[in-house]
Amino acid sequence: MPNFSVNTSHGLTLLELMIALSIGMIVLGALTSTFILQRKAYNSQEQVIEMTQIARAAMDMIGREVRMAGYFNPENPMQRDNSANPNFVGIPNTIARLEILADLTGDGDTDDENEMIIYTFDSTNNMIRRNTGGGAQPFAENIQGFSFSYFDADDNPAATDEAIRKIRITITARTIKTDPHNPGIGTATLTLTEEVFPRNLSLR
Repeated sequence: MPNFSVNTSHGLTLLELMIALSIGMIVLGALTSTFILQRKAYNSQEQVIEMTQIARAAMDMIGREVRMAGYFNPENPMQRDNSANPNFVGIPNTIARLEILADLTGDGDTDDENEMIIYTFDSTNNMIRRNTGGGAQPFAENIQGFSFSYFDADDNPAATDEAIRKIRITITARTIKTDPHNPGIGTATLTLTEEVFPRNLSLR
């Protein structure tokens, strides 16, 4: 007696294929969106880290150089009282720039390298510039604000060069690009403030 077998298997119908493709596209779209969001978050975090490093490095170097202000060899005719004196070492009480003078070589002048340093804020180009005698060179970029205040021994605003005992320095850095998570809001910023005590200024 002959045996008959019936093949009940069949391929995908067009409807099933369309459903499978749709589900695949949804999953692929979700994965792509997740990747894009993660990439944006990474780029944003990378900019914040760079901004923080620039601000901290600038503050650290300025602070170290401010602490040198007023140094001189007592055997030479330098003084810390009046910035109008050509033999002055210290920090002049100025608003437009932060000026640091020290006779590091002890030769009785401030003509040598890094003995007279001037920091200024270039608001047009968003940077701090540093001048050691060869012109104002870019020192820290993507800076939104740079300010400094002078205080006397009683923590009051210093009225003269001679009275200065403390410098309060504030740097506001910014990221290069706008925050991708908040379009239109603008760049992220970081503000650092440090109070520096130039120890040589108290020596009279």
